[in-house]
Amino acid sequence: MSVLDELYRETLMRHYKHPHHYGELEGATLEVQGDNPSCGDRVRLMLRLEGDRVAEVRFVGQGCAISTASASMMTDVLQGKTVSEALRLARQFKAVVVDGTPPAAELGELGALAGVHKLPARVKCATLVWNALEEALSAR
Repeated sequence: MSVLDELYRETLMRHYKHPHHYGELEGATLEVQGDNPSCGDRVRLMLRLEGDRVAEVRFVGQGCAISTASASMMTDVLQGKTVSEALRLARQFKAVVVDGTPPAAELGELGALAGVHKLPARVKCATLVWNALEEALSAR
């Protein structure tokens, strides 16, 4: 395993074992459930918008290391973003894990999931929370 692969693995496991922004969000203005029936991953995403900005985002659920880490890292990058910025980040992230596009710097630690595009069965795990985000923001 290369040093870079090991760093990515450590990042993934850190977010899986100690997910950021995990728990209920009182006063959520948007809430959506995401399910991946092929592996049993489930996530409930809660956002509190102030105007056009994501003031706070949290999630609860159960899933594999990839889906939990993706949700944890996503909540880190979304704090304070506008709705259009959040949707742009979702498109960027999905291009990374679906198409193998190199991750933009603004995705931060989410670049650790870039190798998922080589594992087609795990793409749904990584994109579960992002699909929920797009659903929630499109329904507002």
